[in-house]
Amino acid sequence: MEILQTIVGNLNEFLWTYVLIILLIGAGLYFTIRARFVQFRLFPEMVRLLGEGATASRDKKGVSSFQAFCISTASRVGTGNLAGVAIAISLGGPGAVFWMWLIALIGAGSSFVESTLAQIYKVKDGDTFRGGPAYYMEKALGQRWMGILFSILITLCFGLVFNSVQSNTITLAFHNAYGWDRGITGIVLALAFAVIIFGGIKRIARAAEMIVPVMAVGYILVALYVMTKNFAAIPGVFNLIFTEAFGTKALVGGGLGAAVMQGIKRGLFSNEAGMGSAPNAAATADVTHPAKQGLIQTLGVFTDTLLICSCTAFMILLSGQYTGSDDGIQLTQAALSFHVGDWATSFVAVAILLFAFSSLIGNYYYGETNIEFINNRSKGAIFIYRLAVVGMVLFGAVAKIQLVWDLADLFMALMAIVNMAAILLLGRIAFAALKDYIDQKREGKNPVFSASSIPGLKNVECWGDDNESVREARRANG
Repeated sequence: MEILQTIVGNLNEFLWTYVLIILLIGAGLYFTIRARFVQFRLFPEMVRLLGEGATASRDKKGVSSFQAFCISTASRVGTGNLAGVAIAISLGGPGAVFWMWLIALIGAGSSFVESTLAQIYKVKDGDTFRGGPAYYMEKALGQRWMGILFSILITLCFGLVFNSVQSNTITLAFHNAYGWDRGITGIVLALAFAVIIFGGIKRIARAAEMIVPVMAVGYILVALYVMTKNFAAIPGVFNLIFTEAFGTKALVGGGLGAAVMQGIKRGLFSNEAGMGSAPNAAATADVTHPAKQGLIQTLGVFTDTLLICSCTAFMILLSGQYTGSDDGIQLTQAALSFHVGDWATSFVAVAILLFAFSSLIGNYYYGETNIEFINNRSKGAIFIYRLAVVGMVLFGAVAKIQLVWDLADLFMALMAIVNMAAILLLGRIAFAALKDYIDQKREGKNPVFSASSIPGLKNVECWGDDNESVREARRANG
């Protein structure tokens, strides 16, 4: 086990030091500039679209844009927001928070591109849709081998490794709060999880739609209480973050590299921008224009990192208790207990249950849709996958935390490299879709997309004249 951990750690160091940081920041800046700062310029439109999706009729058989947003947010908002932020601060110092913010702001451009592409190249799956990086790698690039490679990586990464991270954090939180046996907690968790995943995408969407808003609002309210209580100290926290990110102390002491590394690692683990995971959820949405879901998914990056991760970071930094531990969830529990008393340990345990359980659901779906890409007729493979995921939930419940996180970082890096290579080649298609969307908005229309909207677009299955949502929008536009 120690040999495996050493090998994984060395691979992680190489990939994150020499490949991922340059690729993520470079590509994110390229997408941001080419899309004319879409994540900032169209922020009000993102909020409007999300509200429109949340209040839309539920009469349709498919997955709504809001439900698709909740599936991706369910995966994004998990242990990375509570335990991951604490680990980043503990190992990289307060300056790591700045780099988490930066990777979210820049990465939001990548998120728009990958999610828009997923919508364009989605395929019909009964009365719903499915898609993601594997699908645009095959259909747009003509590289099925690349799609299969990505499908294997995301299935291993999200369905198996990441889900063991989630269950690991849940059982640790309840052991810390109540002394519960981690093995028994893992069994109960695995049984509840199995009930949902054996119900298909619609049950997954409904579960995410119910859990995500409740968990996010509750956690933010507690964080706002803590920050209001410590309002006078907030300027000092901002000063600490920026000083540790760029100050002389960080440069001389070698802390800058640790802050950058931990901030970007944990930031990507949390918001998943450019990694290729969220597009699998984005593709399920029934919308009239692919750019709509691209914009909505971009808002998910901000929700995750700039809002929820910042809540955790400020509660930890305001407590002053952020050194001497690499156990993220215990650090978060200790920091919140400092602010509100002993009941905080129970609150964090319940919060992590909701956050991480919703991530289990979203992560599982990413693996399922990619197994269907490899072989959409293999019901046996899906059944075996479901059993394997439940098994990894049980394994993660009792595993040592460091190896679990190291494996998560490794697979995350490999996924991001493959996906970023694809979207760098295909970004022009997402930019063309965005231009088409903006042009129609300027004409006062509800934007409607068809394959002919982008000259030369090929291998597009779901944007013909038989698309029900598109037909309805065209009738409304007159």
